[in-house]
Amino acid sequence: MDQPDLNADRHTEALRALARINFFSHSAGILWPDLAELARTMAPHVPRVLDVATGGGDVPIRLWRRARRAGLDLHLEGCDISPVALEYARTRAAAAGAPIRFFEYDARLGPALTGYDAVLCSLFLHHQNEAQALTLLRRLADMADRLVLVNDLERGWIGLLAAYLAAYLLTTSPVVRIDGPRSVKAAFTAAEARELAERAGLCGAQVVRRWPFRWLLTWRRP
Repeated sequence: MDQPDLNADRHTEALRALARINFFSHSAGILWPDLAELARTMAPHVPRVLDVATGGGDVPIRLWRRARRAGLDLHLEGCDISPVALEYARTRAAAAGAPIRFFEYDARLGPALTGYDAVLCSLFLHHQNEAQALTLLRRLADMADRLVLVNDLERGWIGLLAAYLAAYLLTTSPVVRIDGPRSVKAAFTAAEARELAERAGLCGAQVVRRWPFRWLLTWRRP
């Protein structure tokens, strides 16, 4: 998925497969309770929420749907380095009628972004080595005025088995069938994520395990 020379059709197929896996693994639902609380706390002001490394945009689109059903307002945006992913995300958002802005941005090297109440990051931290993960966590915290939420895989043999099964049962994408298990092998455990957050300066960050074989890092600006 990270290879710049990946065929656009293969990339789109993989994004579609990941959206399906995210649906069954409840990715948006993992993030929703904290965002709903933020929206209620800030009302009548509307929180600005940025999804970093948004991929195909399925997570912010599902969050928009949840907010609409709950009668809450969220101003959602998503950024990614891939033009292919962004075009797919814009198409899916338009089809859903979701007013979400998607824009190109390098989360690791791009200029600092400001003006967001909450910054989200799903299934991207495991693509970083330890030094890169520390840098990314600091950047997320710098961008968020109130809340950072990081949802990612947890390394472990049961999760690895689940990744193999999900990749073969839920998709025919060869990219996802390779990347899924590799991602679990490269992921941080919940304990490692907690330590990374402390080292990155996100003091007081909480890391809790979430089904299936994931963890959620929550940090609120003091």
